[in-house]
Amino acid sequence: MVSWKGIYFLLALFLASFFGSIFMLSPFLPLMFVSPAWYRWITDRIVATWLTLPVALLEIVFGAKVVITGDGFIPGERSVIIMNHRTRMDWMFLWNCLLRYSYLRLEKICLKSSLKSVPGFGWAMQVAAFIFIQRKWEDDKNHFENMLDYFCDIHEPLQLLIFPEGTDLTGNNLDAIHDITVAYPQNIPQTEKHLLNGNFPKEIHFHVHRYPVQTLPTSREELQLWCQKRWEEKEERLQLFYEGEKYFDVTGRSIIPPCKSELRVLVVKCISLLYWTLFTLAMFVLLYLYSFVRWYCVTAVVIFVVQQKIFGGLEIIELARHRYFNKQQNGYGRKTE
Repeated sequence: MVSWKGIYFLLALFLASFFGSIFMLSPFLPLMFVSPAWYRWITDRIVATWLTLPVALLEIVFGAKVVITGDGFIPGERSVIIMNHRTRMDWMFLWNCLLRYSYLRLEKICLKSSLKSVPGFGWAMQVAAFIFIQRKWEDDKNHFENMLDYFCDIHEPLQLLIFPEGTDLTGNNLDAIHDITVAYPQNIPQTEKHLLNGNFPKEIHFHVHRYPVQTLPTSREELQLWCQKRWEEKEERLQLFYEGEKYFDVTGRSIIPPCKSELRVLVVKCISLLYWTLFTLAMFVLLYLYSFVRWYCVTAVVIFVVQQKIFGGLEIIELARHRYFNKQQNGYGRKTE
């Protein structure tokens, strides 16, 4: 049965992402062509402010408890995050962990391409340059590699979240692999419908194992076996978790301390909840009072929809602009030699 809590949660996230995309992100879209570095710097931080909102709602409004054990993160390092996919909402719950141990602006997610069409959410993920895939490796391989090369070229210290088992994780621009196991000891909301019904997780447990890139095998075949071994360990860890005390580590602590204190995290969550609530209300007032705001809103929506229909998404345009610029530079360099 649909609950007011579920409606409030999903509506608050949708309206914040919708208005945020239109009034906070779209004004900076031209910057992609003028100064791509500044465009990425600014938009990543704007998107990161929105990522704090679901964390605030889950923990402050709905009382979810977050427990993190294991190695933790070293803030700012470049890594690939591999995590078990227990529910369709795991990627969102991970933000509760990253808010404490890393920087949300660094995270990029590899996710299915149909999500980029979702108003608000999808537009913001395009601006954030998330990696959208068709789930057909023969079609996705080149795009995946091109996006990773792009982040390396612009020296973006990303943390890429992926779910598939046996993924090719080779690369010379990584600092570490973070193997995260997530578990829910009391209730497990599987889909958005469960959240709409007010079935929010009471506890979320993360166990982090950090593997420095120097310790990884170098060949593709050995790396695939390494990934399979990690998943076998993950299954054993989850079995012990659910059959035992429902703790990954009885100490309840991470070996590496979080980069933010719980007081600082609480302040961030409170500010996020207050800001996005007032921002959403303010946008409704401005839309009601001023016709030019309504016209701007309609124009921005049309731009988001049309560019995706024509070019495939803002992240595709950003990548194409970068490749064209590099081609021009390389061509100019050869002519002057």
